[in-house]
Amino acid sequence: MVAAVTGDDEDNLVISLLAKQEFAVPRVVARVNNPKNEWMFNEMWGVDVSVSTPHLLTALVEEAVSVGSLVRLLSFEGGRARLSEATLAPDSPANGKDLAELGLPRDSTVVAIIRDSHVIVPRGDTVLRGGDEVLVLTTPEAEDEVVATLLG
Repeated sequence: MVAAVTGDDEDNLVISLLAKQEFAVPRVVARVNNPKNEWMFNEMWGVDVSVSTPHLLTALVEEAVSVGSLVRLLSFEGGRARLSEATLAPDSPANGKDLAELGLPRDSTVVAIIRDSHVIVPRGDTVLRGGDEVLVLTTPEAEDEVVATLLG
């Protein structure tokens, strides 16, 4: 594995491309410094996973101040999978329901619940409450249904 994490996007792209094409590295992770360059950090340039520092910081700020909205934290596989977080409002349609009865789309799963600063590993009988931070892994196609189910 190679991690291209310099402070320069051009260097990170060159490192990624060389790692893939010249050295046949199976997995390349690259840091994106300028959000305008994020579109280039894909498989064509030898990048398997891109990590956008500005995007992560923005997501963390949004997550800290938002209740009742889905905040995308990370994208995987060129955007084909997303890790998002939603803080449930007290009037959320998911409040008081267990995960099994929610009926989340097949292309999504709750991977963790943070309640009172403790991580809860979700099970089918885990009941959601207002104020829970719910981490969801989903595809872009299922994201709207996840929002409707968790947040209304």
